Amino acid sequence: MILAKINRPHLVIITGMSGAGKTQAVRALEDSGFFCIDNLPPVFVPKFIELLNESSNHLDKVALVMDIRGGKFFQALEETLAFLNNNYPYEMLFLDASDEALVRRFKETRRKHPLLAEQGVLEGIIEERKRLEPLRGLASKIIDTSELTPKQLKQQVVELFADEKKAKIVITVVSFGYKYGIPLDADLVMDVRFLPNPFYVKELKSLTGEDERVQSYVLSSPETGVFVEKFAEMLDFLIPYYIKEGKTHLVVAIGCTGGQHRSVTLANKINSIIKNSDYKVIITHRDIKKSVGKNSC
Repeated sequence: MILAKINRPHLVIITGMSGAGKTQAVRALEDSGFFCIDNLPPVFVPKFIELLNESSNHLDKVALVMDIRGGKFFQALEETLAFLNNNYPYEMLFLDASDEALVRRFKETRRKHPLLAEQGVLEGIIEERKRLEPLRGLASKIIDTSELTPKQLKQQVVELFADEKKAKIVITVVSFGYKYGIPLDADLVMDVRFLPNPFYVKELKSLTGEDERVQSYVLSSPETGVFVEKFAEMLDFLIPYYIKEGKTHLVVAIGCTGGQHRSVTLANKINSIIKNSDYKVIITHRDIKKSVGKNSC
C-alpha cells in the first residue's frame, strides 16, 4: 500500500527498556504539542497512518510508544518499521539505562518487570535487553537515562524533537567520569585522563570545570592545546560523513576520572568550537556533582 505524501505530520516512534523513562518522554512530547498514543500494538500502525492521512483534522506532530508491554503484538514492530521505511518518514527514539539503574527504579516503584516477573527484575531486564538489541541498532536517536532526572530527560527530549528549528544533525556533547561508567548512548568516546589534573591542585580540587580557574589550568597546558586542535579537526572531518550516512543525532562523550574537572572543561571547549548554524549542539555534564567534595580525581 502506497500512502499519499501530503499533510504528513512529524512521526516519532518511542521504544526502549522498561523503566528507562518512556512515560516521561511521551509526557514531554505531549507538553510540546505532540499527539501521543501509548502502548500501541505495532500491527495497528499501518491502519493508523492510513486514518491519519485521510483525517481532515491535520496533526503536525505524532508520537507512538511501542514496547515490550505489547507482548506477542510487539514482535511485529520490525515488520511495522519496514512498512514505514517504504511508505512514511519517521524518527525512532530508544531509551536505555544501565541494569543497575533499572533494577533500582523497579525496586523503588515496586513494579514487576513485564518479562520473567516470577524470576526477578534483573532476569527480566537481561532478557528484555537481549530482545531489544536489534531494535536499538535501528534507532535514529538513543538517550541513556541512567543518571538523568525526569526534568533532565524532558529537556533532552524537547531539544531533540520539539525544537521548531530544523538542523542537519543534533550533537550532544557529554562529560562523564570513567569511575561511573561510559554513557550507554555514546557514539564517540574520548579519554582525556592524560591531561594535567586539577584535582591535585589544592585551590582547584573542590571546584569544577565550570570555574574559570579550572578552565585556565586545563587549557593552558601545551598538550591540551594540541589535543583540542586535533580533536576538533577530527570532528570537522567526521560530522559531514555522519550526516551523509543519514545520522540525525551524534553523542560525543568526553571522560576523565571523576567527571568533575578535565572532561567538563574539554566538553565546554569542544561545544564552543563545533557550534554551527546547520548543527544543534546540546551540552550536558553527567557526573559533575558526584565527585565534588569527595576523594576522587
